[in-house]
Amino acid sequence: MTFTILGRCARTGKAGFCQATSTPAVGWRCTDIVPGRGLVTVQAHGDYRQLQRAIALVERGLSPPDVLAELAKEDPYFDYRQLAVLDMQGRIAVKTGPKARPWAGEIVGTDHVVTGNVLVGEQVLRAMTHAFMGSSGEELEERLMRAVEAGRDAGGQEEGQTSCALVVYASESFPIVNLRVDVAAEPIGEMRTIFDWFKPLIPYYVARTLDPTSVVPKKAFLEKQGLPVNPYR
Repeated sequence: MTFTILGRCARTGKAGFCQATSTPAVGWRCTDIVPGRGLVTVQAHGDYRQLQRAIALVERGLSPPDVLAELAKEDPYFDYRQLAVLDMQGRIAVKTGPKARPWAGEIVGTDHVVTGNVLVGEQVLRAMTHAFMGSSGEELEERLMRAVEAGRDAGGQEEGQTSCALVVYASESFPIVNLRVDVAAEPIGEMRTIFDWFKPLIPYYVARTLDPTSVVPKKAFLEKQGLPVNPYR
């Protein structure tokens, strides 16, 4: 009950994902990143334990096809799941199990893969990959956001969306973007509001993490940028 894009940017070294689903709090349970190695999603009938197994396999250096092969060996419900792995070399492996709820499928493109289940149709994924490829001049986080917005605008899920997540790593071992909307009437729109407000803070929080003495307090930084301390105030 999810649509997801995993993507990387060869120019900047960034990697990340954006996804939305009809169930709450999608950001913690379906998808994750191993910094410098790759990304994994385990969705449809997702299982957090299988996600952690997949992450451990990526950490060990297995290729994307080998990650899926290892998961298939020990997961009795593998056919119910939808899985994708993207590594930092751009290699991709993806599997939509025959028992994933329709419409379910995937599209593999340059430096990205889109997956979805319980969608109104394949047009959702086509719109996502088109939006990602059509915004190659933008930063990866913006491209991922646009892809999920395009999926929503193409019909999204039959039941609508309830939650959304956007996570991006750069060369650092910590995320430069890690935003979640756990429950909302229109979570993708909420994510856009939060993300647009957060964009100027991306370099700020990177600098603060690397050297806390190099930055002014957040409120002062935002005021200097002419931005509100809270996007909803």
